[in-house]
Amino acid sequence: MAIAAKYHLYALVLIMNSQVISLGDTIKFSLSPSKSRDRLSTNVPGVPVDESNLIIKALNLYRQKTGTDNYFWIHLDKKVPTGAGLGGGSSNAATALWAANQFAGCIASEKDLQEWSGEIGSDIPFFFSQGAAYCTGRGEIVEDIPNPLPENLPMALIKPPEACPTAEVYKRFRLEQASKDDPLTLLKEITQNGISQDLCVNDLEPPAFEVLPSLKRLKKRIIAASRDDYNAVFMSGSGSTLVGIGSPDPPAFVYDEEDYKNVFVSEACFLTRDENEWYREPISSKAAFSKDDLAASVTD
Repeated sequence: MAIAAKYHLYALVLIMNSQVISLGDTIKFSLSPSKSRDRLSTNVPGVPVDESNLIIKALNLYRQKTGTDNYFWIHLDKKVPTGAGLGGGSSNAATALWAANQFAGCIASEKDLQEWSGEIGSDIPFFFSQGAAYCTGRGEIVEDIPNPLPENLPMALIKPPEACPTAEVYKRFRLEQASKDDPLTLLKEITQNGISQDLCVNDLEPPAFEVLPSLKRLKKRIIAASRDDYNAVFMSGSGSTLVGIGSPDPPAFVYDEEDYKNVFVSEACFLTRDENEWYREPISSKAAFSKDDLAASVTD
């Protein structure tokens, strides 16, 4: 038996509001004859494949909670860049918990999986939502909400090669400088009037721009070059992905100038899922890490 699971991810459109989009990695799971270890491989050099990877942590957690003894061969076909503020590791973990539960005959409910997942990562519970959620606490308290934006609303994702170290971004965060806007009020305004620049609040932008000043300059240039193609431009999560809502196309300078040759670009749109259904694979994806092909790596 084998399962190929496509997950889709996105984080922090508004204050404490998370959305799922049509950019995701593919993870293939097969039962292993081993009763002592999982084996993880990936197509991207540098991604850890040992027990520090959240996929392995999630499988260990599932066995601990359920008493099952299934171990797996797992291959991670990675398309979401690391250090992007897109929740890649967290969604990996959620997918691994879901897949392990499928192999075990769904002996745990999705509510169980959601609650357990908070033990290994505060962002993981969100990925058991139906696609749009209001997150509180450390992010582990998740309340499903109606998606305030249409699923066919396009967006462009633009991520420079540099990543924002999450710990450093949070270290520089100052609560007194955070927005005083009520998240639910912002959501209501978006639902009624559509998305706009002033409604897209990410309190982690100022500290992230301190850590990576070039990211602030890139955001300003995207806004200036977009010629109103985007309803809003903002940073995702703790960075370093910038999102342009309203068009799938990045500004021409991203493709034309040598300085941006290694920038990751992808189009995407919003997604939701039905209850008890994992996220569907989109019909097409134009995601690309760079102009150069990535070498494959497999580590035992």
